[in-house]
Amino acid sequence: MANFIDYITAKAQALYYNELLAAKSEKPFLGDELFPTRRKQGLKIDWIKGLKKGAQVLPLSAFDAKVLKLSRYGFTTVSQEMPFFKASLDIDEELRQKLLMIGESQTQYIQDIIRKIFDDNSRLIEAAAVTRERMRMQLLTTGIIAIASNGQAYKYDYGMEDYQKVTATKAWSDTTADIIGDIISYQDTMVEKTGVKPTRLVMRTKVFRNLMKNDYIKNSLYVFGQGKVNANENAIKTFLGEQAGITSIALYDKVYVDEDGVTQFFIPDDVAILIPEGDLGYTWLGTTPEEADLLGNASTKAQVAIVDSGVALTTWTEEDPVRVVTKVSEIALPSGENMDKVVIIDVTGPASA
Repeated sequence: MANFIDYITAKAQALYYNELLAAKSEKPFLGDELFPTRRKQGLKIDWIKGLKKGAQVLPLSAFDAKVLKLSRYGFTTVSQEMPFFKASLDIDEELRQKLLMIGESQTQYIQDIIRKIFDDNSRLIEAAAVTRERMRMQLLTTGIIAIASNGQAYKYDYGMEDYQKVTATKAWSDTTADIIGDIISYQDTMVEKTGVKPTRLVMRTKVFRNLMKNDYIKNSLYVFGQGKVNANENAIKTFLGEQAGITSIALYDKVYVDEDGVTQFFIPDDVAILIPEGDLGYTWLGTTPEEADLLGNASTKAQVAIVDSGVALTTWTEEDPVRVVTKVSEIALPSGENMDKVVIIDVTGPASA
């Protein structure tokens, strides 16, 4: 029979992962929609941060006069170095022995074991995706990305203004809170500051239930619906569209496991986020050392395949003990071209004295 090592290749695992991804009916993470992926070489990303208050008019000019130079909108160029992430998995002794003991006539057993190995190794690629999502959701909910592990620490402050980080006039869990009034007030501020009205909301389902219990919203739905409309999810979304021009509400309850093994929500239950239409920025993936130095390099035993538009999947063999190592690495960071049009709402309300 063929050596089991012949089955565990970067190319084969990449194909397997892509098949799993293609079988999913929707994108697994909200951040994939808000921060679409882009590629670049190297470690640094540069993006423009600036305020946009609408189009500027042209000045009048006499014929044959020199052209007047318009002043540029106030903006800054942000340059950031992207962090590097990597981890690996080995084939354990038990699986290796099973593969060695299976004869050529037991092809189905070989396939079952290889599939289990590929499923385990796919967790590495999923971990890379989770890492990108955590950074995007940190940015979306705090304006800051802070990550630390394995003796490394990075902090990226995207410079959100004070008027973008607001506190509800009263805790939204209070049934008498003016939730609609809060949203409209924050929208008005953003129109004044940027010329753009944020019309989408992102929150946990736990926060959304506060809207379902809110006195004003429930009573309005009852009156407008002549007693026939309940404060259910669809009715509230329609009502916010009519009252505040909200075009969509994303209820995002996905979780991840952090470096300490603790399960965390990507979005905490004390915030709601107002965002504008369109992309908020991009998820940039740089060129890993594996892609730059090993991909297509005939002088190395390592095999490299690229998945998820820039994640490097690398496999190689070690002779003593005999084993196959699968490593996943990425260089990634989101940019925030439109983060200046986002409002982060602390829905717990003012701190009590």
